[in-house]
Amino acid sequence: MTETSEETRADAVRLTGAGIANRPGEFYRALRREHGPVVPVLLDGDVPAWFVIGYREVNHITSNPRQFARDCRRWNAWDQVPDDWPLMPYVGWTPSVMFAEGEEHQRRAGAIGDALDAVDRTELAVICEELSDRLIDGFAGEGRADLIGRFSHRIPLLVMARLFGLPDADVPDLVRDVAESLDADEKAAAAHQRIQERMRRLVDERGRRGGRDVPSRLLEHPAGLTPDEVTIDLLVVMAAAQQPTGNWIGNTLRLMLVDDQFSMGLQGGRNSVDQALNQVLWKDTPTQNFIGRWAVHGCTLGGRHIRAGDLLVLGLAAANGDPQVQPADHGDPGNRAHMSFGHGEHGCPFPAPELAEVIARTAVGALLDRLPDVELAVPAGELEWRPSLWMRGLHSLPVVFTPTA
Repeated sequence: MTETSEETRADAVRLTGAGIANRPGEFYRALRREHGPVVPVLLDGDVPAWFVIGYREVNHITSNPRQFARDCRRWNAWDQVPDDWPLMPYVGWTPSVMFAEGEEHQRRAGAIGDALDAVDRTELAVICEELSDRLIDGFAGEGRADLIGRFSHRIPLLVMARLFGLPDADVPDLVRDVAESLDADEKAAAAHQRIQERMRRLVDERGRRGGRDVPSRLLEHPAGLTPDEVTIDLLVVMAAAQQPTGNWIGNTLRLMLVDDQFSMGLQGGRNSVDQALNQVLWKDTPTQNFIGRWAVHGCTLGGRHIRAGDLLVLGLAAANGDPQVQPADHGDPGNRAHMSFGHGEHGCPFPAPELAEVIARTAVGALLDRLPDVELAVPAGELEWRPSLWMRGLHSLPVVFTPTA
C-alpha cells in the first residue's frame, strides 16, 4: 500500500446508509466543513473511494470523461472487493451502455436517445394519465392508501412496459420481478434473470415482426446494435426509469402534503406541481449518490491527490446543496442547474429527463385531480426514509381521503 493510500485510509469516513437517510443535508454539510469538497471514504467492507461533494468538482468530473471514465475495470482496488460485495450491482462490469466509453458510448447512447425521442410527449401524457387513473381506481373507494406501494412506484414501470410494447399479460409478473430484484435476498438474482429473459424474448419477437416501440426503434437504428446490445441496454433504461422516477413522484407528493407552500395544489389546482417537482430535485433528489467514475490518470481534485484507478463517488445531492452555488429559490421551474440527472456525456441522456418529467407531472396532477382532499394519515415526522446512501425515497406514504365510487 502506498503512502498516499495509507493517509487516505487514516483520514477516511465510513460511508453507509444507516443514520444518513433522515438528515442527509446535515451529514453532507459536516463532511464539507471537516474535509472540503472531496472526502476520502470507506464503503461497505472498508473499500476505499473518494466522495465528491463539491458542485464545481462534480461538474469538473462529469465534464471530463477522458480523465474520469466509466469503465470499472480500471479500478485499482479490485483485490479488496469480494464477489458478494453489496455494491457489486453498481460496479460489476457488463457490456452495456453504462460502462461504454468514447465512440462506443456515443453509438449506444445516441441510439437510446433517438429511440426515446421518438416518443410523442402528448401521447406519453395520455398513456400516463390512463395508467394513473387505473391505479387510483384500485383504491379510490377505500378512503386510504399507501401512495408509494400502490401508486408512485408502479407508474414508471407500467409506462415503460407500454413504451416497450410488452403485452399487458406480462406486466403483473414484471412488476413482481422488478420489486424482488431490488431486495437484498436470495430472490433478487432469480428475479433479475427472469427480467433479462423477458427482455430477450421481447427483442427476439421485435426482430421478427417489428413495431412502433422502443425495442423496435433500437433494432432498426443506423447504429447497428445487436440483439444482445439492445437487450442489455433495455434493462439499463428500465432500471434508470423505475426507482428514480417512482421516488421523484413519491417525494413530490410528500412535499405537497407536508409543506404549506404547496397546499393550494392539494385543493385541485396544478399550479404548484412544477415548483414542487423542481424543489425535490434540488433538496430530495431521488438519486443521491452515484458510483461513479474511475480516474484514468493521477491528478489533483479539490486539494486531494487522486491516483490512477481510484474510484470516485459522485455526491449529487451534496453538490446540489453546495452553499457556493445554491440558488435562492429551489422551486423556480426554470432553474435546472442541479446535478440530479448527472451531467455531461455520461449523464442521463436526452430526452430521458424530459420524459421522466412528463410522467411525474402527469401522475402527480392526476392524483390531485382525483383525490383533492387527500392528506397524510400519520404525522409528517413518522414518515420513514429508506436507509439508503444511493436513493432517496420513502418506505410508505399513507394517506386518507374521501372515498369515491
